[in-house]
Amino acid sequence: MFIETIKLLFERDLNKLINEIEQYQNESDIWMINKNISNSAGNLCLHLMGNLHTYIGAIIGGTNYIRNRELEFSLKNIPRKNLLASIKATKAMVHQSLDKLTEAQLNAEYPILVLAEKTSLMFFLAHLTTHLSYHLGQINYHRRLLGSD
Repeated sequence: MFIETIKLLFERDLNKLINEIEQYQNESDIWMINKNISNSAGNLCLHLMGNLHTYIGAIIGGTNYIRNRELEFSLKNIPRKNLLASIKATKAMVHQSLDKLTEAQLNAEYPILVLAEKTSLMFFLAHLTTHLSYHLGQINYHRRLLGSD
């Protein structure tokens, strides 16, 4: 039950992320920053993809993904179509990885220490959904501040 619920939440919010990126009227605005906004929507998108590919894909799904977190915030001006393709690939990876889990595994300890203390897999998956939602809200606000709605 929890696995299906968490898959639905990831699906919902990754679809919202696609929608947000698509709604930017000017593609260059995706990468805009100013003195009050230090992370562009594009960099937040890259960060979310890196986060999910690391903590779900590599750890749970057994992919060979190697994260370069610095690039998530330093790469610029990646075309919108590439960001959208990355989100769609991430959606597929999340589903494939979570399909490997059983409900019995959810209470097991997440295999690496990411937060201040060890957590269960269930807790960490819930944490990942809230992390996605948090940055999705930032992207929405970024887009609306720029008038791209």
